[in-house]
Amino acid sequence: MLVIFDCDGVLVDSEPISNRILAQRLTAIGLPTTTAESIRDYMGRSWASCQALIEQRLGRALPDDFADGYHDELYAALRSEVEPVTGVAAALDAISAPACVASSGSHEKIRTSLGTTGLLARFEGRIFSAADVDHGKPAPDLFLHAAAAMGHAPADCVVVEDAPAGVAAGRAAGMTVLGYAALTPPAELEGATVFTSMDELPALLNGSAPR
Repeated sequence: MLVIFDCDGVLVDSEPISNRILAQRLTAIGLPTTTAESIRDYMGRSWASCQALIEQRLGRALPDDFADGYHDELYAALRSEVEPVTGVAAALDAISAPACVASSGSHEKIRTSLGTTGLLARFEGRIFSAADVDHGKPAPDLFLHAAAAMGHAPADCVVVEDAPAGVAAGRAAGMTVLGYAALTPPAELEGATVFTSMDELPALLNGSAPR
């Protein structure tokens, strides 16, 4: 069995930070957005997917410097604010199966978040980004890429996700999906086995994952 972890919202509590900054910057360019709306609409998606949706709503292209400005502010905030998800370190200690990270974030963002929270060493050499594949979540490409690189068949993989796009990607990849309902209402994690505390995760993996 291989456990494939999403990063943002599953390993690190970064979603309130990234969506606060994105909402502020979108509002400033004429697309009024709250943090809650940003979480609802953009959480779990690759930047390319988010940009396409934002530009559709704006009715025009984003300013040339928008992405760089957003990411510069985001990385600075992550280095000073981000914390591990409550209980995740103990859960990781209790999981004996091999594990990796497959996130919609860039490699820089993943490493910044994991490094700041002290989790990077647990996944060094086993980190996969949407930048590695042609299509990000909700397409299955990233999870299939991670499984292949780790030498596991999709049916032998369990995905741990917190966003509808990630759940959809895991299911499309033919993997078992566990949905962490922290910022997302459980009903929106359709197709996943839902849990609400990291304390539950080791037992869920032992009881519901394929062998």
